[in-house]
Amino acid sequence: MDFQLSDDQRALRSGMRDLLGAVFDRDRLRAAVERDGALDRSLWRELGAAGFFALRLPEEAGGVGLGLPEAVLLFEEAGRALLPGPLVATHLAAGLVKGAAEGEAVVTAVAGELPVAHLAEADAVLVGNDALARDPLVGEALRAFVAAARPVRSMDPLTPLHRAPADAERAPAASERTRADAERAPAATERAPAHAGRFRFEAALLTAAEQLGSAARTTEAAVQHAGEREQFGSPIGSFQAVKHLCADMLARTEPARAAVYAAAVTGDPVEIAAAKLLADEAAVRNARDCLQIHGGMGFTWEADVHLHLKRAWLRAASWLTGAGAEELLAAGLGTVGRLPRSSAAYGRPVREAGGGG
Repeated sequence: MDFQLSDDQRALRSGMRDLLGAVFDRDRLRAAVERDGALDRSLWRELGAAGFFALRLPEEAGGVGLGLPEAVLLFEEAGRALLPGPLVATHLAAGLVKGAAEGEAVVTAVAGELPVAHLAEADAVLVGNDALARDPLVGEALRAFVAAARPVRSMDPLTPLHRAPADAERAPAASERTRADAERAPAATERAPAHAGRFRFEAALLTAAEQLGSAARTTEAAVQHAGEREQFGSPIGSFQAVKHLCADMLARTEPARAAVYAAAVTGDPVEIAAAKLLADEAAVRNARDCLQIHGGMGFTWEADVHLHLKRAWLRAASWLTGAGAEELLAAGLGTVGRLPRSSAAYGRPVREAGGGG
């Protein structure tokens, strides 16, 4: 059995990296920081035109017709580039919310008790763990929801946050129109079966892919800096302590990569939990080690290292927390009772967090 990426998958990943390098380079990243994370609608439409949001829609519905493994590759590249915005929610809303697939609509999500990302700019809000089975908030309902929410300070300058109203998850069940739209959304397959918690677990997996991309990027940045920065007449990368830090970063990134890619193939909730746990650890700890290797300049506003660390902290609390992932893994191993490897597994309650996006 061959677990290597296919030529088409490599081309897809390379194409997305080239696109992001052209439309969201470092100058545009820093411009987004200066805007306090306000979304660039033209960039959103560029992503839509490239098929980022419609990747998993069937071709007959105007999508690309690919699957979770390919989506993971695109979100990994988005994580590398620190691409801002509720990418996960908009991707999952393609086929459900008008304009989401084309990048004409910005969709965010409420899940759990953490603040909601990019609420003020959203054209629709998905509510709850079973968001695909409910009507999204749009129009007057959305305006009332936004008016009742209150802004809160965000640790990530690229992710503005709002605290949702206390009864946010009491959304109505899906209407006939919404159910019809949902049928055009990415179809359930043997690799990603239909289930009540499918939305939340796919969101957790795509967030893990973003964490993986960030972990890989901070590893590269640390190695590059260690090779260029000299101290006592030698590159700091020649010192054993720095070598160990860089090696540890790689040793965290590659197991996380294997876990994320495997979970994308199986769609299994326990494997998704493992992938999220490993990717969160890799993203947070790699960003901290990268900052350590950069020394005093790593703490400065002008350096990009702190942006990776702050985003990694925010993602780690989103969709599936470390505690929730550990509970799922423990149950899957039989230490807390056997967790069925079926669609019913997605309905098991675990500790979670929101911060949808």
